[in-house]
Amino acid sequence: MASPAVWMIVLVLAVSIYCRIDPWKKGPMVDFPGFQTYAVQQPSSVELPKMGIRDSEDLLQKSELRFNKQVQGPESIAFDSLGRGPYAGVADGRVLFWDGNAWQNFAVTSPNRSEVCLPKSNPLSYLKHEQICGRPLGLRFHKRTGELYIADAYYGILKVRPEGGLATQITTEAEGVPFKFTNDLDVDDQGNIFFTESSSVYQRKNFMQLVFTAEPSGKLLKYNPVTKETTVLVRHLQFPNGVSLSKDGSFLVFCESAIGRLTKYWLKGEKAGTRESFAVLPGFPDNVRTNKEGHFWVALHCRRSFGNKILSIFPRLRKLFLSLPIPAKYHYYVHTGGKPHAVVIKYDADGNMMQILEDSRGRVVRQISEVEERDGQLWIGSVLMPFIAVYPLNP
Repeated sequence: MASPAVWMIVLVLAVSIYCRIDPWKKGPMVDFPGFQTYAVQQPSSVELPKMGIRDSEDLLQKSELRFNKQVQGPESIAFDSLGRGPYAGVADGRVLFWDGNAWQNFAVTSPNRSEVCLPKSNPLSYLKHEQICGRPLGLRFHKRTGELYIADAYYGILKVRPEGGLATQITTEAEGVPFKFTNDLDVDDQGNIFFTESSSVYQRKNFMQLVFTAEPSGKLLKYNPVTKETTVLVRHLQFPNGVSLSKDGSFLVFCESAIGRLTKYWLKGEKAGTRESFAVLPGFPDNVRTNKEGHFWVALHCRRSFGNKILSIFPRLRKLFLSLPIPAKYHYYVHTGGKPHAVVIKYDADGNMMQILEDSRGRVVRQISEVEERDGQLWIGSVLMPFIAVYPLNP
């Protein structure tokens, strides 16, 4: 009869072989056998906001959930120049418009829609066919023309007339390379479009793999409507995400999701063409939006965690971890600290924190993507949730 030591050796060998071959393809990187992981620049303790800076009252729990199960994954929210809306891009590839009584179809980004784009019960159910249906993420109205500009993860930068319909592609590539994962945009008074490409390796449907690997091929770009040229402003970014122009148009702020930082890029003045840190965040951002006072609202999907810090510093450890047959959702729990958190922070034009709102337990709002201030309320979108939350700033 075999001794306990022998059985232990057999067990270890069996587990090792299982982890090596992953026969049931449970690991998050099975479709990317040659994947690489990259170190993430960690801010110093001096740069980080004090951990005690929190919303101890969990004020976001006072939010009202609207349109529950009527909108799937409303990542971005916009209102037109007449104050109508909200407009929201949803998981099945449509842009919807609330007419005051019901949601109406307003626009689509894909000319190839089919039955695979029909409504489903969960936003993640659309991932398999997103490249067919389209996935509108960033939404912005041009104040002068009334046209809606759209950053679609698969179809690039588009615009649609004020009456809606099939959006027209504006730009789909830069320097001869097609976009892989267009994310967010803003447009100035002259029609220049500033936007982010989160990765040139991973598509939006593989956003978790992009989060896990911290792959650094993201870009900040500009489209010039006069020359019809698309130029790269900043390269080698790790998951660039939301972007928003300052009130006076002298600079823009964009999110670096992997790092947990807001970066300022100067458009005018002596510093034009340069960038600098705008704010180091207590968590990981999605979108950023400017209010009428020129302040910046940023949505964080989670706070920093010890597990995230360790895996960020040691990419080889992260690669080993990602090679294990552990489903992606468990890797995501490690990345987020296992908490369905929601954090909203307002910064002034100099990057000083003005206000912080939280739902630290995710009881009402969680996994938020964007905050749009409108008439004394915050309209809160989420790429994963089936509702829009509304928080009264002056209850």
